[in-house]
Amino acid sequence: MKKILIAAAAASVIACAFCLARSVSEGRFNISGTVTVPDRLVRMAESDNNSCAIIVKNEADVPVAIKRVVNPKFPLAFTMGEEDLLAESLDGALKLEVQINNHGQLGLIKQGDIFGSSEEMIKPNAKNVLVQADKTMGRVQLARNVKGNFFRTAAR
Repeated sequence: MKKILIAAAAASVIACAFCLARSVSEGRFNISGTVTVPDRLVRMAESDNNSCAIIVKNEADVPVAIKRVVNPKFPLAFTMGEEDLLAESLDGALKLEVQINNHGQLGLIKQGDIFGSSEEMIKPNAKNVLVQADKTMGRVQLARNVKGNFFRTAAR
């Protein structure tokens, strides 16, 4: 019985050491994932001099981390670490947003900008986060010669 207790205690110490080493190597903030853009917006998103800003916000909608990629190609794999942090506090759940534009101003969405966000709140060490930049500001262009187009048929 004594050997079993010693073995269990040793296993617990090893498990705790492994968890501690893993959290130290990852840091308190380490997010990775992929930004995707639908086919209809890829050409506009990959045009010259565009930048893709990946923004992490807290529950109060305050940015806590930002990463910029100039002239992005999609799908775009990204990793954000402690070097991308703007704030010390990372309490609570986080939300991930993306803005693709050529004017470089974050938070200001103009005509032609593409943006989107992750569907769920994330944790500071989230992996494989999928962010779809599927919204745009600007004129909606309808497809031509498509049956069932609501805007074309509603006017009849």
